[in-house]
Formats: sequence, structure tokens, C-alpha cells
Amino acid sequence: MKIVNYLIMIIFSALMIYASLSLPDRGDAYAVLNKEKSLAQTQNAASYYIHNAKKDAETENMVTVILADYRGYDTLGEETVILTAGLICFLLLRIEKNKNGKKKR
Repeated sequence: MKIVNYLIMIIFSALMIYASLSLPDRGDAYAVLNKEKSLAQTQNAASYYIHNAKKDAETENMVTVILADYRGYDTLGEETVILTAGLICFLLLRIEKNKNGKKKR
């Protein structure tokens, strides 16, 4: 059975490597996806980010520009949700039971 699992894993890995060879370079502004137009016949967001990120924020790192400048409020909302979930987990794990079975804080 292990041989079948290894064989499936090798075939799947080879298929993934073969499929990844035809992908465009990362950040290629002239890739097919970035040449598409929206329904309003304007450039899509990815193409705009690639062409204007350095000029708009004067920062070399495109990911930083997108997360901090273009999508700042969205990122702040996501971080607030993660912080709230972490605090809830902390408070739930902090509750202990004493010998009588009553909850103790």
C-alpha cells in the first residue's frame, strides 16, 4: 500500500511541476491576466497595482504598498478580527474548574 501512496505522490508532484512551468513570471505586467480589460474597458486592479505601486507610494515593495496603502482599511479589519479571536481563545482557556466543579476565573 505504501508503494501506491508513493507512486501517487510522485505522479502528483510531477504534474504540479509540469503545470507550473507554463506560468508567467511573478509580477510580469505584460502577462495575459494583466492585459485583460474590465467590463468598463479599463485596466484591472492587478495591472494598475503593478504599474503604479512604486510611483504612488514611493516604496520598492509592491506587497507593502497594496496592503498598507491601497487596502489599508481592509487589512485593519482583518487584523481586528484575528485579535478578537485570539482574545476570546485566551479568555476561554483561562477558565479553570475547582474541586467542587464550579468554574473559577
